[in-house]
Amino acid sequence: MAEAYGVVVSAGSLRSSSDEAWRLPHRWTDEGVAVEAAFTGAHLLHLAAAGCVLNDVYREATRLGTALAGVRVSAQGGFDDEWASTGVTYVVEVDTGASSDEVARLLAVVDQVAEIPRAIRAGAPVTRTAEPGAQG
Repeated sequence: MAEAYGVVVSAGSLRSSSDEAWRLPHRWTDEGVAVEAAFTGAHLLHLAAAGCVLNDVYREATRLGTALAGVRVSAQGGFDDEWASTGVTYVVEVDTGASSDEVARLLAVVDQVAEIPRAIRAGAPVTRTAEPGAQG
């Protein structure tokens, strides 16, 4: 399949003002997060990765002492004819007064620690159960 399923999450000074964006509360910013994504499984998979990266940029910036004015993460990916993911790519934009070296360090740390991208990279079984909340 040639279609790419793209999403954008943004906060702070880089938060989208689009009327089509969803607005959600966010623990790291007072104004919340704007989400630009269609409501399909493919988009939601990519949204999970983008949202995690955005959250972790804020978390790790706080830990490293890097002040942020805004963050925007765009993620996309495709699927083959059997609906196996062909991978997820993402781009992070930050609005900060930090040096390019500090930003590079921040983004390298985030790429290592972001939980959802790590889970996607590792793969995981997905199993339907007979009852809600039941295990395997």
